[in-house]
Amino acid sequence: MDYRSPQCVIDLAERICMDGNFGYGVCPSGLYEVVQSRTLSLYDWSINQNWLTWLPGMVCGLNVTCRVFENEASQVITNTPVYPPFLSAPGNFGIVSTRIPMVLKNNRFTIDFDNLNNLATQKGDLFMLCHPHNPVGANFSREELLQLEEYILDRELFICSDEIHCDLILDAGLKHIPFASLSEQIADRTITLMAPSKTFNLPGFGCSFAVISNSSLRRRFKSAMKGIVPDPPAMGFRLAEEAYRNGEEWRERLLIYLRCNRNFAFNKISKMEGLLPYSPQATYLLWIDARGLNVDCPHSFFEDAGVGLSDGSDFGAPGFLRLNLGCTRDVLEVAISRMRSAVAGL
Repeated sequence: MDYRSPQCVIDLAERICMDGNFGYGVCPSGLYEVVQSRTLSLYDWSINQNWLTWLPGMVCGLNVTCRVFENEASQVITNTPVYPPFLSAPGNFGIVSTRIPMVLKNNRFTIDFDNLNNLATQKGDLFMLCHPHNPVGANFSREELLQLEEYILDRELFICSDEIHCDLILDAGLKHIPFASLSEQIADRTITLMAPSKTFNLPGFGCSFAVISNSSLRRRFKSAMKGIVPDPPAMGFRLAEEAYRNGEEWRERLLIYLRCNRNFAFNKISKMEGLLPYSPQATYLLWIDARGLNVDCPHSFFEDAGVGLSDGSDFGAPGFLRLNLGCTRDVLEVAISRMRSAVAGL
């Protein structure tokens, strides 16, 4: 996002900078405590401190997970479109990437369980879930998650659930449900990835974490990290704790602003001929079907008009676009105006 992080985080970063010591660090006990209290209060998910493994980033977590299963899984299954590292990580470890396109139901993307049920799998295969989903913005319901849980357990698969956008639920009345919170049985087969980075705009400080209740799976995960994956920096730990502990009021204001941006952009783009936007239930991302424009490359078409949208091809969906709503209304209005002019000129 373009927004400044919470002022409390900026103030702490300034105090740390004034100390002038940027050495290594370990996770402070307060960060463990605030993560535990936060997952319980926001998501009704009680976790043990021992379940947490710290990472310098989410993409790193996706790749470590694939490394854990490189000699066990015959494939990594994921829904497309999806955040590009989901598609590249399996190949980094010689594992087949099986892509199951999502389906539209009531103008909302969801998991294609019919297609999944027809897929041949082996015990120990890995399912990689983006929840809430980037780029389509779906916040999966309990019913959908329970259906996926049954699928995973029946076939004796494992699952990595990337829940980095869990704090950014836009639709009133909806709530994030951690996949591992459904039951002890599914938690035993789940690696959950979370971070404050998307919520509080802190990715440059590299502090993320995996939640793994299965001690054997957790040991395998840590072994896959050994000698390769560094701990987050000391400042990353400190700023993550500050954001989680004192940034809630800022987060609530952020959600109001993002909802307004989402509604504005969705309403304006819906009126542009050849474009079909899908209103996100979560995240600060708007997914757009641009195939109706009948141009060779919608991404280049709008880039030439001065709007930098993400290319759907990178997500496994050529002809689609992703618009980042995490900007000021002034910037968003300029982008929408340029898009409207470009479409009108066709």
